Amino acid sequence: MRTTPFACHLLLAAFAALTLEAAAGEYHVSVAGDDGNAGTVAKPFRTIQHAGDVAQPGDVITVHAGVYRERINPPRGGVSDAQRITYQAAPGESVVITGSEIVTKWEPVTNATWRAVIPNSFFGAFNPYADLIHGDWYGGRRPNHTGAVYVHGDWLREAVQLEDVLAPVGETPLWFGVVSNGTTVIWAQFKEGHPNAGQVEINVRRTVFTPEKTGINYLTVRGFDLRNAATPWAPPSAGQIGIVSAYWCKGWIIESNEISHATCCGVALGKYSDEFDNTNDKGAADPYTACVRRALTNGWNKATVGSHVVRHNHIHDCEQTGIVGSLGCSFSTVTGNDIHDIHVRHLFGGAEMAGVKFHGAIDVVIRGNHIYRCGDVAGVWLDWMAQNAQVTGNLMHDNTGSCGDIFLEMQHGPILVANNLLLSRRMAFVLNSQGIAFVHNLIAGPVRHVRGDGRQTPFQKVHATDFGGIYRASDGDSGDDRFYNNLCMAAGDLRPMGQLALPCFTGGNVFAGSARAPASDATALLRPDFDAGVKLEPRADGWYLELAEDPAWREGVTRPLVTTELLGRAKVSGGAYENPDGSPLRIDTDYLGQARDEKNPFPGPFEKVGTGKRLVKVWPVDVSPAGN
Repeated sequence: MRTTPFACHLLLAAFAALTLEAAAGEYHVSVAGDDGNAGTVAKPFRTIQHAGDVAQPGDVITVHAGVYRERINPPRGGVSDAQRITYQAAPGESVVITGSEIVTKWEPVTNATWRAVIPNSFFGAFNPYADLIHGDWYGGRRPNHTGAVYVHGDWLREAVQLEDVLAPVGETPLWFGVVSNGTTVIWAQFKEGHPNAGQVEINVRRTVFTPEKTGINYLTVRGFDLRNAATPWAPPSAGQIGIVSAYWCKGWIIESNEISHATCCGVALGKYSDEFDNTNDKGAADPYTACVRRALTNGWNKATVGSHVVRHNHIHDCEQTGIVGSLGCSFSTVTGNDIHDIHVRHLFGGAEMAGVKFHGAIDVVIRGNHIYRCGDVAGVWLDWMAQNAQVTGNLMHDNTGSCGDIFLEMQHGPILVANNLLLSRRMAFVLNSQGIAFVHNLIAGPVRHVRGDGRQTPFQKVHATDFGGIYRASDGDSGDDRFYNNLCMAAGDLRPMGQLALPCFTGGNVFAGSARAPASDATALLRPDFDAGVKLEPRADGWYLELAEDPAWREGVTRPLVTTELLGRAKVSGGAYENPDGSPLRIDTDYLGQARDEKNPFPGPFEKVGTGKRLVKVWPVDVSPAGN
């Protein structure tokens, strides 16, 4: 039989896969180990980095209990989803990987203030106390450094000047640092205890788990406590670094970790660095369009970057974002994460703060997350090019930023926002976009729209990164949105959506209490005397929502099942409302994953309704299927 070149290629690929599978192994790391060991259970390595240097595609690195003070720079990744390199905490064991070091040589100064004098050699090539936060769209109100001081795992606040930290300690203890030739001096306030007891730590590393090279694909990072990193400001136009960073890579799985205390960002799924980083000092839009064009020549496509999975992580106490991504986030899923206390200290400002902040979130699914206590801007902020993104089944509340739970900026659709609990009282959502479908949401906060501001922004070809065109907002302004089967309560007033320039499409919405319908919603069911009594409360086993709904809202009204056919196509991009894989969309399950009545679904996020007030456990719950 004659063998063709294509057949030879297949045989070689199959042989390579078998070889990788046969060679796959497991390496163990322990704080009691030695990097001169073989990496077995009996003779483990000492550092995670050494295990990473040794591991090959298909291998598993299992890290045992302890605190690891190192930065992991994986030199290679896997070759496919089936042949990835996995970094994992040993099941049932607590593994902390931190960017901080303990400092014990503190000397008393005055009041509750102590001082530590540290040789600059302690920090190596990177000193966070000389590193000012800066970059495109950064709005520092005062000088802020990427360094931090931690006491018992929590951080102190950086003082504006030395005099502040020398004063008597207030409600929030302060620190201040000065870097000079040869030494770094840090002053810090300690309310109680002796700082030399080993409970005070300072940042020494910029990140905890980030490759220096791009293209390190197919890694799994699982089960760790990743914390305390001097992460830099991460604008969309520059290389983005978090505590853990899929740095212009493909196919990472970041799951079941606790990720906290990032000076700026917790998880980064973002852009590479180049000579254009942080050169857009005026914050204009057009330079970012040029940045996107350069990224297209540097591998911004589904075959090269993105397609990450970020799931079941606990992400908190990050001062810019919980999860950030510019372009490298495309085709990814963000599911089942608990994200809270993001930018709550308000040490600096800018245009990039959110629980989740993505640019280029093409075909991204943000589903089943709990996002709360995010300050300054929004819980979820999708900024530019989130074509065919889905924000579904999320619990959002107490997001105190100007845009509340969701901000969709300069989007041209189609985008789906469905089955969410939008409970932030300051703002449920803000739109500066076209082509958004709001379906079966519980909307308890105000809404706002921003009419087009004249910026020129791209839209993409269907399920791709290639430009489909450039749209100037003033050409058609905001609108072309869909509002179907939503339940608006309390301050959930949709009247501003009736003032958009492009026509919107409505049907099946209920407005209870003080909530009001837009004039264009001729089918709205108005119940001004109904008290829904919306109340969210934490309990020992999770979060519960108390509310009242009326089963009669189903009677006399036939609501459509929301599908691709019903939603039609977005006017600007021409794209259909469909799932990221191109399959038709059917909103046939609710927030809890229960099947909807396809002939007449109930309004809002819950299909099954009782009489009077009821209590529903809304976090944690099983994540709904994609697209629902």
